[in-house]
Amino acid sequence: MAHWFHRNPLKATAPVSFNFYGVAGSPAANKICNDLRTTRARLLEMFTDVTCNPEIMKNATDAYFSLLQGFILPLDGTTQENKMRFIQNFKWTDTLQGNVPSAQQDAIFELVSMAFNVAIWYTKFASRLAGKENITEAEAKDVHRSLKVAAGIFKNLKEVHNPRLITPAEKGRDLEPRVIDAYIIQCQAEAQEVTIARAIELKHNATLVAALAFETANFYQKADHTLNTLEPECSSKWRKYLQLKQHFYMAYAYCYNGQTLLASDKCGEAIRSLQEAEKCYSRAEALCKEYRQTKGPGTTAKPSEQLFFLKLGSVIKNTLEKCQRENGFIYFHKVPAEAPQLELKANYGLAEPVPFELPPLSEQCTAEVYATFDLTKGVKNDKAKPKEEEVKPVKEPDLKPQKDTGCIIS
Repeated sequence: MAHWFHRNPLKATAPVSFNFYGVAGSPAANKICNDLRTTRARLLEMFTDVTCNPEIMKNATDAYFSLLQGFILPLDGTTQENKMRFIQNFKWTDTLQGNVPSAQQDAIFELVSMAFNVAIWYTKFASRLAGKENITEAEAKDVHRSLKVAAGIFKNLKEVHNPRLITPAEKGRDLEPRVIDAYIIQCQAEAQEVTIARAIELKHNATLVAALAFETANFYQKADHTLNTLEPECSSKWRKYLQLKQHFYMAYAYCYNGQTLLASDKCGEAIRSLQEAEKCYSRAEALCKEYRQTKGPGTTAKPSEQLFFLKLGSVIKNTLEKCQRENGFIYFHKVPAEAPQLELKANYGLAEPVPFELPPLSEQCTAEVYATFDLTKGVKNDKAKPKEEEVKPVKEPDLKPQKDTGCIIS
């Protein structure tokens, strides 16, 4: 597929034992606590397991979240807050803030932080798959869907669960609106990159490709503008990626717009559109260099040396030369001084987030079992106080980009 995506690091978290000494007053209550500990540990392992796929990830996520909701949803037949919601302290780092954790004694903070990491995993799975040699059509669909699933999780957290937090997210943290919006938009833009590759390979008309590329460039610009008030030390590298992709897809849009104009016998305008494509491509090339040189969270790569980047440069060059030849022999059109205004709207192929829903509450979490949790017994027991646990960075798999053969999906 010849695609490359920037990725920020996974969030890290402190271990959680769910040992509620004295509070869990029945074998069934103790079993819920033990299962919470094991399903959480299992889910965290899946984030760095290179054999994990979306089906395994969904099963691991559902297993933990179905139990965790027993500490969030009202189980006593009233609308009052679940008495277990605030019993456990949770610590999480953020994708842009290094190894400095945030801590909240709130099960909803755990839910949104873990779900955020699940969404990040889907983006990393998509990136890893898109970097494979000889990617199949089924794998390309997995890339496309994984990015839309990630966007749906981020969107759900922003709209449904984040507003329920007692302590709002601090500036620059993952759960604050600007950061989460940037992730949603980036996922949509990257999913559309897959659509564009498919449209080109199936030789759809140039007008559709130009419109999709233009919409994608606008997505990247919107994501970049969303981050422009964050501290530069934590967002500069990410923003360079968004900017280079914006200019890259504007080059795509002008290039295929030029092909549309040539097909309509507007050769002078086609030449001007392709000249603008060259200009956008050169700017993207410069941003690739800036991206490599910018320090900050995220992956390190040389995007201008990737085949997806080099290929577009050749297409622009060859199409412009063709237009200039045709104009010298047939059309003799004047080349406009101003670049054409792109007013392109894609009616097909736009990526929408896949709606995310939490799994049903575990059958273990009944009103009868809930009643056996007695907070008054835990208050008097010093051992129930949360232990200070160190948050260690996540050791992510060291996956080097595979050599790209230039093969595309069939």
